[in-house]
Amino acid sequence: MRRVITLVLLVGMVLLACSSCSSVAFSKEKVRRLPAGEYADKMKAGWIGQMAGVGWGGPTEFRWKGKIIPEDRMPKWKPKMINQFNQDDIYVEMTFMRTLELYGLDVSIRQAGIDFANSGYRLWHANRAGRDNLRNGIAPPDSGHPKFNNHADDIDYQIEADYAGLIAPGMPNLVIELGEKFGRLMNYGDGLYGGQFVGGMYAEAFFETDMVKVVKAGLACVPAKSQFAECIRDVMKWYKANPNDWQKTWQLIEDKYQDNPAYRRFSCKKDDFNIDAKINAAYIVMGLLYGEGDIDKTIIISTRCGQDSDCNPANSGGILCTTIGFSKLPDKFKSALNPEGKFSHTPYTVPRLIEVSEEIVRQAVKRAGGRIEKDSSGEEVFVIPVQKARPSRLEQCWEPGPIANSKFTDAEMAKITAGANDISAAIKKVAPGWKVSKCGPDMNPGLRDEYKGRKNVLVTHPLNRNTGCVLSKTVKIPTGGKSRLSLWAGHHPGGDWDLIVKANGEQLLKTTIGEKTTTNGWTLVEVDLSRFAGKEVKLQLVNQPTGWQREAGYWHKIKIITK
Repeated sequence: MRRVITLVLLVGMVLLACSSCSSVAFSKEKVRRLPAGEYADKMKAGWIGQMAGVGWGGPTEFRWKGKIIPEDRMPKWKPKMINQFNQDDIYVEMTFMRTLELYGLDVSIRQAGIDFANSGYRLWHANRAGRDNLRNGIAPPDSGHPKFNNHADDIDYQIEADYAGLIAPGMPNLVIELGEKFGRLMNYGDGLYGGQFVGGMYAEAFFETDMVKVVKAGLACVPAKSQFAECIRDVMKWYKANPNDWQKTWQLIEDKYQDNPAYRRFSCKKDDFNIDAKINAAYIVMGLLYGEGDIDKTIIISTRCGQDSDCNPANSGGILCTTIGFSKLPDKFKSALNPEGKFSHTPYTVPRLIEVSEEIVRQAVKRAGGRIEKDSSGEEVFVIPVQKARPSRLEQCWEPGPIANSKFTDAEMAKITAGANDISAAIKKVAPGWKVSKCGPDMNPGLRDEYKGRKNVLVTHPLNRNTGCVLSKTVKIPTGGKSRLSLWAGHHPGGDWDLIVKANGEQLLKTTIGEKTTTNGWTLVEVDLSRFAGKEVKLQLVNQPTGWQREAGYWHKIKIITK
């Protein structure tokens, strides 16, 4: 009997000891706690900060290259500037958010590539080259590899990586993983690291307001031996040496990362124009460090540094605003926000974007080994394990590793439809009998129900910088009267194009369609065809690019008139 009692006591003591050990282990668990309401407030502020930065800096983009923007040339903020629904700095990441919404955080890189290939908005540089590669069957990660993408070190993933940190508070390894999935659609090396750096800063901004610590958290997400990391370390060093003189630090950045060819070995251009990720990331950091926690000052400094001076303040403004929270943002950044505005070629309004972000972050917390608890008042709290960032492997665009030989299958290519640009149904309503060829995918070609007062408008776009979109029709010109080609031609706001009219290969007309040649966006064009009376003529109308800036051609009522 005594042995039984003794055994019971021993077992009890062991269980008590184990329970005590478990309690101690739980209490020492390294986690960060973030109330769900606070997350939503900060996340929303991050999206709004992006829109504020890109809207404020927009008028200056690449107008000052290798120069500081004079203080008196900085635009004045107007509340309506917040409605930035047509900016590539923001709408691209909406495609990534949509992919995550539909397929979850474990979506394959190939599905991400298919979704990006099917996007309809206008793109430039690495984004454009990457999407063209995808549409031509080059699957990721090769779509962003330097062998196929001459812009792989450009800023593109950096400007659109805000989403990664906004759905990964305190989770730098998810930020890095998302870069490996979405960033490789168009970037490689430093171009990829720029996005992982930005996302890492956002992830930390939910818990930290000290910008030095925020920048260090982003820096931990990139390979330490990369030129990108070297650049950020330099900026932090120069800031410490010149804490009250941002322009002196700017000059040091200029001397090394603009003027030294060793740090521009894969820049897409070699003159003052510099869209390399490194130097533009330096300007993001400039705003954060010298902005002293002030939204206006942060955005203004990142803008005045020049180069891509709307993307950079979008990043710095978004990161800083995340630390502040939407409820504490000045009213001038919120009062004119249009809740019904949709980001270009996406299903997202700001309210819907907030909802989707809240849905995805819950997946992220659980996927990272965290949990969602309720506090004493019944409010949700995200419990997030502390992570040490594990950067991607070191690679540089000028010494790239081998390609993956990744190609889309026929079945996957069948899912990529955006580049096909079959607008034959649209042209039947505007100009029956005419055919279209060499129509590029930009600016969503096709039929518009109405444009600037005219109904049933055809929109075309040149195939590339050198090749115009062609409308053609073979007709027999009647005898017994004077015949003319008549059409209304229009242009996109802020853009222009050359209208070329040919008959049997002979150029009959070349005229620019733009603000200076139209009234309310339209002009009536008429070309005399009388000398072709009784003959069969192949007519060609060319939407020819000029400066590759919003080159869409708008067409209305194309017809042959004989009187």
